[in-house]
Amino acid sequence: MSDSETLAVAVAELRPALEAILMVADQPLDQTTLASAVGYPVEDVVGALTALAGEYTDQGRGFELRNVAGGWRFYTREEYAAVVEAFVLDGQQARLTQAALETLAVVAYKQPVSRARVSAIRGVNVDGVMRTLLARGLVEEAGQDGETGANLYSTTSYFLERIGITSLDDLPELAPYLPDMDDLEDELAGLAAPAAEGSQQEAPAPQPEPEPQPEPRPEPQPEPAHHSPHSGDGTEPDGGTEPS
Repeated sequence: MSDSETLAVAVAELRPALEAILMVADQPLDQTTLASAVGYPVEDVVGALTALAGEYTDQGRGFELRNVAGGWRFYTREEYAAVVEAFVLDGQQARLTQAALETLAVVAYKQPVSRARVSAIRGVNVDGVMRTLLARGLVEEAGQDGETGANLYSTTSYFLERIGITSLDDLPELAPYLPDMDDLEDELAGLAAPAAEGSQQEAPAPQPEPEPQPEPRPEPQPEPAHHSPHSGDGTEPDGGTEPS
């Protein structure tokens, strides 16, 4: 087998390995890191990357392989930016529901807070709403509770950007949106009034107890008549036979 044939086999195995790694990379990877991952010399990795980038361009693919900021990574081509933007923003323009806004407010003022705590405050299950807020990038995980181990959540910098503030200290105070104590006392008094009126209604006058009636005396029963063994209607103790 010639050297050229050996090189062709090596490149055929190297390129899919590089593509697989670059497909899951969330940041540019330098050639040394890639060479260590695939187990090939750095020179071979650089040659394979350059060849792949040229092939994607020649084939008119919707993505390209670029060496940017000292590392290699897949990027969508500029001419398809409008299509990608429309896809990414699809659904992001929809307004949040009232339930999502209420959940987001609880997280903002109680953060870091667990999902169970948010559910307890709102009185409903918030699993679906929390997933929406996470997908929108408005909330994020912020560690775990030391006692229960539950995941804690807090708002993101994107949340601050969306509502137009620079820090959580700029959140409006809740006090102006709460009812005044006088109004709250009046409302509580109004709720207590019907209950008090119901308890103050006069009870019906007690009915006089009936006088005890004397118990009737039992009438004396006549003593049973004693029949003679020879009388007509009596029952004989010996079955009705006389001794001889």
